[in-house]
Amino acid sequence: MSTVTSSTAAPSSALLNAVNPQKPAATDATQADTDKFMTLLVTQLKNQDPLNPLDNAQVTSQLAQLSTVTGVNKLNTTLESLKSSYQSGEAMQATGLINHGVLAAGNQITLAGGKAVFGVDLATAADTVQIDVKNGSGAVVHSIAMKGVDVGTLPLVWDGKLDDGTTVAPDGNYSFSVTATTGGKALTDATALTFGTVASVSTGSAGVKLNVPAIGQLTMADIKQVL
Repeated sequence: MSTVTSSTAAPSSALLNAVNPQKPAATDATQADTDKFMTLLVTQLKNQDPLNPLDNAQVTSQLAQLSTVTGVNKLNTTLESLKSSYQSGEAMQATGLINHGVLAAGNQITLAGGKAVFGVDLATAADTVQIDVKNGSGAVVHSIAMKGVDVGTLPLVWDGKLDDGTTVAPDGNYSFSVTATTGGKALTDATALTFGTVASVSTGSAGVKLNVPAIGQLTMADIKQVL
């Protein structure tokens, strides 16, 4: 005679999960918001006053709000994706500038081997442009006068010669100022440009940065001209 032994042990959690599978979690924020909204709407419908139920207009209005929220969330996701793609493309473009010379806002000049590169950016055409190169004491050692300068970025080279035309200034750091006029009035949109060579590129939460030892960290928008 066989004996049947009964057991009162609780079924394992694995067995319970297999018999009663749980609803999978929302895979993204948009789906999660949709699930929450639908749960609230169904709860609202279940607990509404039978004597004063929600009319079609109210339900339609809430569903329209759900559609709006979902659309905004999807738009935000798309924009984040586009932003990421743009930053990746900008980073690739920036790496192409490594070891290239660039002009950016600044008034410093480095004279090395009897040669210095700098520039001027004009947002307005100028009748006259006066550039004064100064030494560490602030004294003007060389001047450049130009007439009829068009709008745009103008790269310049100084051979290190002083105003006497023969004496060569020693290598080192200098500064310069730009004075532009049109119709006898000084322009306020003439920008002095300093020169530097891109050494490396950094990426991070602040975006893509070009590391230029002579200038510092620059964005792609800071670059006025690539030489």
